[in-house]
Amino acid sequence: MLRVGNLQRSIDFYTQVLGMRLQRTSENPEYQYSLAFVGYGGNPEHAEIELTYNWGVESYEMGTAFGHVALGVPDVYAACEKIKASGGNVTREAGPVKGGTSVIAFVTDPDGYKIELIQRAEHAAGTGLG
Repeated sequence: MLRVGNLQRSIDFYTQVLGMRLQRTSENPEYQYSLAFVGYGGNPEHAEIELTYNWGVESYEMGTAFGHVALGVPDVYAACEKIKASGGNVTREAGPVKGGTSVIAFVTDPDGYKIELIQRAEHAAGTGLG
């Protein structure tokens, strides 16, 4: 679950920039929050990210416990180009990880969450980023 400052902005990023689908949304007026679930396919076959908007809260401190969300993609280089063309922010260009051979890149969502892209041929189907 990621707490976001603007639910529609985050839905737009995850669907239009990262190619996920909006799976479902819900509102809880009593406790003043809204939820949106995004992913590359339906749960339980595919993982989903829960986006939580607490009404009236526009930003959060990232803290030191959270590192990043990691997504396997078939072609990190192509994914970065697609993300940039969609207006996304690539903060570490595609290339081998330091001290290794895995190809990775990092992007940042509108709330500042870091997302690592990892080249994984077995995840080629359904990511929308390859």
